[in-house]
Amino acid sequence: MEKKTTSLLFGVHAHQPVGNFPFVMDDAHRRCYQPFLQIMHRFPAFPFAIHISGWLFDYLRRQYPEDVLLLQEMVARGQAEVFGAGYTEPVLAAIPVRDRIGQIERMSECMEKHLGQLPVGAWLTERVWESGVVAPLADCGVRYVTVDDYHFLCAGKELSDLNGYFSTEEDGRRLDLFPISEALRYRLPFSPADDAVRYLEGMAGESGRNAAIYFDDIEKFGIWPETYAWVYERGWLTSFIEGVLASGVIQPMRYSDYHAAAKTCGVVYLPTTSYIEMNEWTLPAKPAHRYAELIQEAKEQGQYDATKAFLRGGIWRNFLSRYPESNWMHKRMLHLSDRCNALPERKRTAAMRDALYEAQANDAYWHGLFGGLYLPHLRRAVYNAIVRLERLLDAAAARPPAVVADVDMSGDDKIILHNRELQAIIMGDGSASVCELDAYALTHNFADTLTRQEEHYHYKVTQNRSTQPGGAGISNPHEQVSFKHQIAPEDLVMDTYRRTLFVDRLVAPGGETRPVQYRLTAVESGGPQAAFESDPAAGHLRKEFALRGDTLTVTYAFGGEAGDLEPGSRFEVELNIAMPSCDGPAGYFKACEQVCGGFGQVHSLRDCRSILLADEVLGGAVKLSFNQPAGIESAPCFSVSQSEAGFEKIMQAVTVVLSWPVPERGQALTITLQAGKNVA
Repeated sequence: MEKKTTSLLFGVHAHQPVGNFPFVMDDAHRRCYQPFLQIMHRFPAFPFAIHISGWLFDYLRRQYPEDVLLLQEMVARGQAEVFGAGYTEPVLAAIPVRDRIGQIERMSECMEKHLGQLPVGAWLTERVWESGVVAPLADCGVRYVTVDDYHFLCAGKELSDLNGYFSTEEDGRRLDLFPISEALRYRLPFSPADDAVRYLEGMAGESGRNAAIYFDDIEKFGIWPETYAWVYERGWLTSFIEGVLASGVIQPMRYSDYHAAAKTCGVVYLPTTSYIEMNEWTLPAKPAHRYAELIQEAKEQGQYDATKAFLRGGIWRNFLSRYPESNWMHKRMLHLSDRCNALPERKRTAAMRDALYEAQANDAYWHGLFGGLYLPHLRRAVYNAIVRLERLLDAAAARPPAVVADVDMSGDDKIILHNRELQAIIMGDGSASVCELDAYALTHNFADTLTRQEEHYHYKVTQNRSTQPGGAGISNPHEQVSFKHQIAPEDLVMDTYRRTLFVDRLVAPGGETRPVQYRLTAVESGGPQAAFESDPAAGHLRKEFALRGDTLTVTYAFGGEAGDLEPGSRFEVELNIAMPSCDGPAGYFKACEQVCGGFGQVHSLRDCRSILLADEVLGGAVKLSFNQPAGIESAPCFSVSQSEAGFEKIMQAVTVVLSWPVPERGQALTITLQAGKNVA
C-alpha cells in the first residue's frame, strides 16, 4: 500500500485599495507584509504562492524595497511562485474584455520585470467567476486560477472529489481551476497550528496527487483583529511551517510544480458565482435576511453542508443594481473606456491608461465584511481617476458642451453640462438634482456621497452584543460582532430619497414637506444650460442651470402660487456636499468673514448672503452665494457600516439646507456655486 500524502498548495493574496491612506499602508506593512515575508524567508524548504496587487506592489517598491528584495530572492531560489491578476485589482468580469487583457498584461510585465518571473497562475479578484474571463486570461498566458470549492459544489461536484485541479474552456481556450478549500480558509490561521497540521494530514490520500489547496488574504496573517499577536508574537506562523515541514505526510509544493506533475481531474463548467459570503453580502437587506434564515435552518437541521450549494444568494454584479452610486461610477468608467478606445492609437497616452485602470479598482464598487463602497476616500480615488481621465480625453477629442443621455441605464436621461473647469450632471428622474459635480482643477466630485439604505448586518447592531472567541484559537472576523463606535437608533434612520445636490422641497408651516417634481424643457450648448418646469402643485416653478467658468448658477423663477400650500410656507434646497476632510480638523465653514466651525458640527445661520466650505485636504473650496438672504441649517450625514474594527459611523457628506419664504409670483431666487483652488 502506498503511503498516504497530501500536497499542500499554500498561497496568499496581498492587496490594498487604490487611494488608501499611507498610514494604513504603513501599518499593514508593519503588522503583516514585512513579518510574513521575513518568516517565509527563514524557511527555504516551505514553498508558497503570492499575489500582490499592482498598486500595493508599487508602494512597497517605493517605500520598502527591502521587502521586494526578500521576495526576489525567494522567487530566484524556487521557493515563491508569483501569481498575476488585473493590475489595479479589478473584478475582471465587470470591465471590458480589452481592459481585462490590458490589466493582466500590465501586471504580468511588472512581475517579470521586478521579480523575474512571468506568472502562469492568476488570482481572480474576489473569486468572482464568470465564464467570460476564460479567454482573456488564457490569451495573456495564464494557465490556471484559484476559485473556491463552493464554485465546484454549485456545479454538482462532491467535496471529496476536490483534491486537485480541473479544466474548463471557453471559445476554444483552456483554463485550469484549483478549488480553494473553505475548511482551510476558516482554519488558517485561526485554529492552533498543530490542529491545522493534523487537519492537513487528515486530507492525505493514496493516489499521490491529493492536494490541500489554500489561497486567501495575507491580511489574515497580522491585520485582522487579534491576528498580529497570534500569528507573530505567539508564533503561529513559525509553528505551522515547522509542523508542516516535520510531517511525513504533508508535501508543500508550488502550484506550478503540482500543475506540471499532476493530471487534470476532468472537465468542469462553473456557474456565475463568488465565495459563499459574497453571495449573502450582495443581496438587499430583506432577501439577505431570508437567505440567512434558510442557512440557519439548514445548520440547525444538520443539512447545511449537504445543501449549501443549493442555497445560493446573489451574484457580485448585484452591487451595481443595489447601489445607484456604485452603478453610476461603473457606467461612467465604461463610457470613458469606450471613449479612450475610440481614440486613434497615437492619441492614447500612458496617463489615460493609468487613470482608466485606477477607475476600475474593485474596492469602491461593493462592500462586505469591510467598508468598501461606504468609505469616502475609496470612492474619491475612483472619481479622481474618472475626472482626470475625462479631462485628458476632452483635450484629445472634445465633447459637446451639453449632452442628454441615459448614462447609467436607469431609464432616466441625465443632462451633462460641462466646460473646461466644471461639469454638472443633472438627473432627469423628476428631481432635477445634480448627481455629479466635478471640479477639473481639483479632480474632485462634490456630489460623491452615499444614500443610506438598510443593510442585512444592521440587525446585529440592534442586538447590541459583542462576541468573544471560543476554544483554543482566535475568532474569525466573519463570526465576530464588535463596535468601533457607539451606534444609537437614530443612526440607523435610512434615507427615502437620493442624496444629491439641489434637492428641492416646499415646506408647510406645520412641517409637512413636498418634494418638487420637474420635467426637462430645454437644453442649450450656449452657456451651457438646462431648464426644468415643476408640476402645477409647486406653482409652475422654473429651475435653470447655467455653467460659466468655475461657477454653476441655479435660478428658481416662481411663476404662480405654490399650489395649496398654506401662507408662511418655505422653499428649501438641500445640497449634500462631499468634502474630503469629512469631520476632521482640515475642513471648516466660513460665513460673514468668520470661521463658524467644522463640517462635523451642526450649524444654524440666519440671513446669510454667502457661505464658504474650505478644505485643506482638497486644497480648494466651495462658495455658495444667494441673491436673497437665506437661512442655513448644516449637519454631517453619517452612515453605519462594518469595518475590521467593528461597526462604525462614517461621515458621507455635509448636508446644507438653504431656506427662504416662498417668493411671490415673478420673483426669483439665485444660488451660485463656485468651486476651485482659489475660491474665497
